[in-house]
Amino acid sequence: MTFDHVDYRSLDVPAAPFSQPDRIPDFPKNKVPRHVGVIMDGNGRWAKKRGLVRTDGHQAAEPVVFDIIAGAIEAGVRYLSLYTFSTENWKRTPSEVRFLMGFSRDIIHRRVSQMNAWGVRVRWSGRRPRLWKSVINELEDAMEQTKNNKVIDVVFCINYGGRAEIADAASEIAKEIASGKIKGTRVTEKMIAEHLYNPDIPDCDLVIRTSGEQRTSNFLPWEAAYSELDFVPELFPDCGRDVLWRAIDDYVHRDRRFGGAK
Repeated sequence: MTFDHVDYRSLDVPAAPFSQPDRIPDFPKNKVPRHVGVIMDGNGRWAKKRGLVRTDGHQAAEPVVFDIIAGAIEAGVRYLSLYTFSTENWKRTPSEVRFLMGFSRDIIHRRVSQMNAWGVRVRWSGRRPRLWKSVINELEDAMEQTKNNKVIDVVFCINYGGRAEIADAASEIAKEIASGKIKGTRVTEKMIAEHLYNPDIPDCDLVIRTSGEQRTSNFLPWEAAYSELDFVPELFPDCGRDVLWRAIDDYVHRDRRFGGAK
């Protein structure tokens, strides 16, 4: 299956879901990944190649994010996790961190009505400490506005780190054991899973990383333990729903055995 590349970066608001039904691939519904994670990498390099500043690359990525959300809806994906700002991204220059915090806040504020109209339920995964209160406020407002939507859950992973998530889960378990809420001394995998940031969201089936880098960079290490991995060459601002669909098409043809054998 081939997918024609469409440049959506010139559009202020990308084409709404189901606006081009003749382009939507006919994936086998029982094989479409239920939960897809996207490591959105390459914004800075995209800008550098064009003689622009790094923040221009982040701005160019905004319509791509929403085009991928639209493509996920069209493909039948139920959960979409977007690696937006990691716990390690605080190491970037103060000016870039300030831009990313403000930009994340503004995107959520500007786009919540659009996401609500699409049936998106906004979710958040990450730590509160250090994250700007204004970003938390916008996330919580968006989550409240969209809490009843059931088309797709979009998880914005902001101030997220996979090791931090597991450490936070272990800390909560320790507190509950100390208080007597949890009896016994044996910690199980099920117990840890129940204490993750969003325990109701199923494990990730497919992780896509853009820009050609071949690592997962602390993204969903617990949830993506059995994910299929797809490292695509395009820098994130050059992506769109066509790149997502290509990855899903590859996924549906893979043999997933989860440690078993045929």
